[in-house]
Amino acid sequence: MPETFPIRLCGVRRSFPALALFRTAALGGCSGGDFGRTRQDMRSDDMHRWLGAEATASVGLKASQFQLTDNERQLRDLAYPLIEPPLSRPAWKSVWGDYKPLPSPWRQAVIFDRTAYGRALIDEPHRSHASRYAVLIEDVRNDITRFEPFFASAVRVVELDRKRNASLRLVSELSPREHADAVARMEENALIVQWVQQCLERRISSYRWALERLVIQAPDTIAADADRLIGELAAQTANPPVMTTPAIGRAVTVKG
Repeated sequence: MPETFPIRLCGVRRSFPALALFRTAALGGCSGGDFGRTRQDMRSDDMHRWLGAEATASVGLKASQFQLTDNERQLRDLAYPLIEPPLSRPAWKSVWGDYKPLPSPWRQAVIFDRTAYGRALIDEPHRSHASRYAVLIEDVRNDITRFEPFFASAVRVVELDRKRNASLRLVSELSPREHADAVARMEENALIVQWVQQCLERRISSYRWALERLVIQAPDTIAADADRLIGELAAQTANPPVMTTPAIGRAVTVKG
């Protein structure tokens, strides 16, 4: 009977001149579709499958060759908007629906800068300081809205992986390749949940830095609403419905 390995389980708002948009499309051969949608030939049911391969490769593990289940596919689809940093795209990319894979936080070359979001938000020209607060509030609210669906999906995937792990010792004639792919998929799923958790912690740190600078540069009573929403997101992130411990432990600790 094959040995069973234990599974470790436990965020278009900016204006941009129309002329510049047309120039960008003409010169850059943009890959996006109309009205901000990703071009059809760049979309597929498994368009976010790369998340698992990126996560496992970044910690020196091999990705599973198993096909994604519906729950695993949904987990990756819901993870991407929380992994992509807010305000990370130039305006033309947001309009034209550009899409690209992102490096995981386990890549040593990735350096988190908690000031980047706030500097992009504050330095960009705005007609009114209120619009900066509006952007910040919208970003935080979007993360809060995405939180529950993602972690509901994560709970389902983690619970099914527990059952998968318990079943390994009961499967007849289980090949080493099948066993390795099953274990790799469980590690892969756990790493994706942990990746989102780290990204949420980074977003909260960035949101707080941005709000502090807005308060001293353009004080407004609306700052209290932003602070309340950031606090709500922080409370949810500190107590997620499911926790996972990846193969190499936590990659970063975010303060602030």
